[in-house]
Amino acid sequence: MNPLNDLGYKADDLTVQVTELLVATSDASDELVDQSVSQVLRLLRERMKMDVVFVSEFTEGQRVFRHVSQAPDSPVISEGGSEPLERSWCQRVVDGRLPGFIADAATHPASAELLKGLPFQIGTHISTPIVLENGDIYGTLCCFSFHPQDQPNTEDLKNLEFTARLAAQKLDQRRTLRKAPAAVPDWQLKPK
Repeated sequence: MNPLNDLGYKADDLTVQVTELLVATSDASDELVDQSVSQVLRLLRERMKMDVVFVSEFTEGQRVFRHVSQAPDSPVISEGGSEPLERSWCQRVVDGRLPGFIADAATHPASAELLKGLPFQIGTHISTPIVLENGDIYGTLCCFSFHPQDQPNTEDLKNLEFTARLAAQKLDQRRTLRKAPAAVPDWQLKPK
């Protein structure tokens, strides 16, 4: 029995599906975690009718695309790709220069100017930070469509925020599992 069903959610609700994929995944297996993240991104992209959904990491002044789901006929970014963090829309969302939900990037004053430097169009843009338990920003969970959506749904930002919280919990669990031991034995090889 799923406790989310007891709260009034249906099994096909996006929240239930995301929860099942991210929470039920084995914490000890990186491959299963990576598969669940890929499935969640694909699910978000399809249900929110977006062209691109990705998880980025902020590291050493760069935004690095860690996981990407995009329409197969329009690949515009790739996993492992990066760019300077300060030039990214992600950083602008985190520091408040861009809102988390933009229904039409061409008509929003803060994003319209940014579109001029892109090799592709952004219509609807939704982004939220992935905040770890210690308060650090891991990166962002973002999605966008190439054209503005006919009926943009502001609830999609809440779905993204919920998914980002689950992703942060998963990242915190992985980091806990990988911590080095507090004391390393002082082994020395000695001849007999």
